[in-house]
Amino acid sequence: MSASPSPLRVGLIGVGWGSVVQTPAFRMVPEFELVALCSRRQERVEAAGQQLGIPDVSTDWRRFVERDDLDVISICTPVDLHHEQALAAIAAGKHVLVEKPVGLSSVETGEMLEAARAAGVQHAVCFESRWEPPRYTVRQLIKAGHLGTPYLVSTRSGGDFWHPSRRLQSEWMYRRSEGGGYLMGMGSHDIEYVCSMFGEPVEVCADVRTSVPVRSRADGTELAVDADDTSVLLIRMADGTLVTILTTAVAYQQNFRSFDAFGSGGSVTMTGSLMGETEPEITQGTAGLDGLQRVEPVIRAARSGIEAPRRRAGSAILALALMLEDWLPAFSGGVSEAPSLADGHRVQRVVDAARASAEGSGWVSV
Repeated sequence: MSASPSPLRVGLIGVGWGSVVQTPAFRMVPEFELVALCSRRQERVEAAGQQLGIPDVSTDWRRFVERDDLDVISICTPVDLHHEQALAAIAAGKHVLVEKPVGLSSVETGEMLEAARAAGVQHAVCFESRWEPPRYTVRQLIKAGHLGTPYLVSTRSGGDFWHPSRRLQSEWMYRRSEGGGYLMGMGSHDIEYVCSMFGEPVEVCADVRTSVPVRSRADGTELAVDADDTSVLLIRMADGTLVTILTTAVAYQQNFRSFDAFGSGGSVTMTGSLMGETEPEITQGTAGLDGLQRVEPVIRAARSGIEAPRRRAGSAILALALMLEDWLPAFSGGVSEAPSLADGHRVQRVVDAARASAEGSGWVSV
């Protein structure tokens, strides 16, 4: 493809998370310009356009992705639409940004990756939590070699979103066929995070379960649930590292995220909350030195100087803006730190292997 103009003109499909997080994130990075919105429902996309100050709105995503005046298509729709929409955008020669989970299966994600590579377009996936200050800091330490030879890595993420005492979330989240479940929705962040530091997963053994298979709706009817609320993955990495990833949405009145890594050179730990409600604590141990040292999180600001809105999603907005900044070198032939469809495909291969293991296949090759 020829060199892309600056700013890169972005068309966004999906105005839920797209309005709340993606729009302010794009606006923090001047090299991108969000110029058009698309959503299935006319009244919803018009309301979003009015709220966001974007009058160019559409309900026909197929025509939307083919527009000559758009350079990047950001896909922020339900998971079961990602595959078709991404392939159409790539076929139209557009760069693509895809929300996670990327697709319903590794077959879908593999086809998306293959198409993007064949078309020569740039591609990225919204695993932006890697840029949250505590996780960013831990990754910098590990990439700098603090662990030496890594031995063991463990992550834990949990909340009570699906505990029977809580109200229902959006119903699609409870259906595996629509991309629901917390291994895809929350555990995928930890899988990508670990792989970004320790490389390729080789084998997976896992239990992926639905603890509460039936939920009651407000009207008294019942909702059958087949998506997972809890998973425990044991992963063998190509470099010999052993990884455990625990994810649960039925931890009553709990809200946690932790990371522990141990190696020949020392250790790194991080404890905090899922959405950054509490101040995280990072510690490191160094082989040959007694005691643990507290590490202050690296607070990286957007290069533009624009601050993220001060609201609940503020940390996600800033993290995505930083990810978008680190995607920019790809458009001029440079090396990008942003997760790509290759990373999304790798995550989905791990998810597929975990599900197969839980269904009785034991250790499953990735």
